[in-house]
Amino acid sequence: MTTKVGPQVLSSVLSSDVLIRKIRTIADISDDDAAILRGMSTQEKDVAANQDIISEGDSPANSFVVLDGLICSSKYTGQGRRQITSFFVAGDIPDLHGLHLSVMDCSFSSLTPSRLGFIRHSVLRPICEQHPRIATAFWRSTLIDASIYREWVTNVGRREAYARTAHILCELIVRLRSVGRIEDHVADLPITQAALGDALGLSTVHVNRTLQELRGDGLIATSGTRLRALDWPRLVRAGDFDPTYLHQRNPA
Repeated sequence: MTTKVGPQVLSSVLSSDVLIRKIRTIADISDDDAAILRGMSTQEKDVAANQDIISEGDSPANSFVVLDGLICSSKYTGQGRRQITSFFVAGDIPDLHGLHLSVMDCSFSSLTPSRLGFIRHSVLRPICEQHPRIATAFWRSTLIDASIYREWVTNVGRREAYARTAHILCELIVRLRSVGRIEDHVADLPITQAALGDALGLSTVHVNRTLQELRGDGLIATSGTRLRALDWPRLVRAGDFDPTYLHQRNPA
């Protein structure tokens, strides 16, 4: 069960360069462009794990940047079963497409305690109109989101549970490293096995068994919420993982 993030937030200037760091992993922007992004007026809010941020059918007047934490996009069946369709890490703008779509066709919620920066569309639109490199970077970001969706469809639809799980762990490690959220191949991932199951199309029991297999094969080690890739080349092979679909300029 999730609860909806309320509207009471404090106005501020974006308190982190994480957005700029993320954009520079996928696009070329100047220092002047970076200064524009750094100076955007935002509303920042800390949210607990398992809170709804935007629901399918909403027509939000802003988009949000993940300043810290882990966010997911989800779709629900008529029976209320959830399919997580993507993860979003620090620096991502999960709902940037809301600038051009009047109604959201998926939901966004926090998987871990997170900090978000909300930016009004009335602020974003003139920035895109007046600064074409920023607009291009945002466009590239949404295209990469679509690329990730395609990879996830392939992962859930065609890979076995073992490869499927290894693949999503590889993706998280690469994306978190690119924005400086982990060192080496060690990540703090306080994600429940139920959430992993919703992302992988597996039952919680199956996720638990698959993680045990990955540990038993010496590919990963876990301690509480800490995940370490013990043998990165083998984990990559096990997950059939090719980071090309992330389209990073300087892959981690």
